[in-house]
Amino acid sequence: MASTVEICNNALIALGAETIMALTENSKAARLCNARFASARDAVLRAHPWNCAMARTSLAQESSSPAFGYSYSYQLPGDCLRVIQAYGADKEPIDDWQVEGRSLLCDEATVYIKYIKRVTDPNQLDSLCREAISARLAAEIAYALTQSRTAEKNMWEIYNGLKLTEARAIDAQEGTPVDESEDSWITVRG
Repeated sequence: MASTVEICNNALIALGAETIMALTENSKAARLCNARFASARDAVLRAHPWNCAMARTSLAQESSSPAFGYSYSYQLPGDCLRVIQAYGADKEPIDDWQVEGRSLLCDEATVYIKYIKRVTDPNQLDSLCREAISARLAAEIAYALTQSRTAEKNMWEIYNGLKLTEARAIDAQEGTPVDESEDSWITVRG
């Protein structure tokens, strides 16, 4: 069973630091992990359309409409980290929509979305996604824990160049590939 402490300990091990038993213990490592874990997790989840964090829902129309530009405003779910695609009543993708604050704006009277949700249970995350979170956490706390800019730089390189890339590549292989058919403007250029 994966846990937040396990993810944090993987980050600490990468930094050569002592592991912790709980985020609430009285140690610098635990305080840093406790302070940075949620933001590191959310940043990693937001950085890629992870299969393990994907969700779909209908949106509730807000009582007031936008002042201009769009006809309708919809409240995003509280756990929404990133909207991947908006769909109309016919469940076909909408081409013209925008997220502003915690609302989605568009001209459709009914809206559904596919989105990245905040996943707080580590057991619901893919193992490579958990490793990417550990790597990002290590990068975020590296300087505060080691006082070394070199260690911090190395941890960011591991996160961006290895862990995140590997996790994204494997995650992208789970599902039907997106049809990359040529748009009319590309065909015209040919």
